[in-house]
Amino acid sequence: MTTQPFKIAVMGAGAVGCYYGGMLARAGHDVTLIARPSHVEAIRERGLHMDTRGFDEFVAISASSDASAVKGAQIVLFCVKSMDTESAGAQIHPHLAPDALVMTLQNGVDNADRLRSVIHDRAVAATVVYVGCEMLGPGHLKHHGRGELTIEPSHLSEQVAQAFTDAAIPTTVSDNVRGALWVKLILNCAYNAVSAIAQLPYGQAVAGVGVKDLMRDVVDECKAVAKAEGVTLAGDVDVAISKIIETMPAQYSSTAQDLARGKPTEIDFLNGLVVRRGQAHGIRTPANQALWALVKLLETKQAVA
Repeated sequence: MTTQPFKIAVMGAGAVGCYYGGMLARAGHDVTLIARPSHVEAIRERGLHMDTRGFDEFVAISASSDASAVKGAQIVLFCVKSMDTESAGAQIHPHLAPDALVMTLQNGVDNADRLRSVIHDRAVAATVVYVGCEMLGPGHLKHHGRGELTIEPSHLSEQVAQAFTDAAIPTTVSDNVRGALWVKLILNCAYNAVSAIAQLPYGQAVAGVGVKDLMRDVVDECKAVAKAEGVTLAGDVDVAISKIIETMPAQYSSTAQDLARGKPTEIDFLNGLVVRRGQAHGIRTPANQALWALVKLLETKQAVA
């Protein structure tokens, strides 16, 4: 079944937003990327450069640096960093169409709820993202692998899943998105800080002495906290952990990319969240605590450099 083209806006079009926005534009949807001025200028001049596993081309696509560009969009892909969820939500709220669906394509497990507190009169669908990509320069996307999405039910979710799948973005609707978000969180807790501290891609980082044992401890702590939170994990976490090495060995974590560019990381919403929720439940999380503290230390070092 082929669906009608959607009008789509991508709020916070970094690597993740550019990948999905670009794939949807290639499939004939009306897409506007809302991004940093440097990206907008490059995209307006020559299109979005998509260097993916399947093709390397410049994709014609609209771009803006103004949050008001979400006006009229039926679907908004919300791709900002977790620490910017409330502020970015407040920026787009006055411009959202009454029947718009805002999909949170973000790391962490609580962004959808935090966004709902800001745009409470609009539909929000938590979305789990499985993709490896980065920006190599203004308007230049490098795709390392995967690209599937899992979204929670909403008034548009079934149509969205069909349209995205038709655009070569495998998308499923799940009643247990919370469990899927926690599995993704555990993956991020296991890999992101290690890749960031070492400034190595996943494959090389995991090969380090004692790293697999450290990751096992991180995962065990995360599972204990998830159980205390009443979360039913979606799928086999251990299998998902091993698949990352198989599918994206050359990928640097988003945390590693942020540190390399001198930008704040999302570590407070990854290992830091597990530490906080562990404390609330009386569960010790020393491995997560150590990784969180070390990444925060590296952030501080950059801030004073």
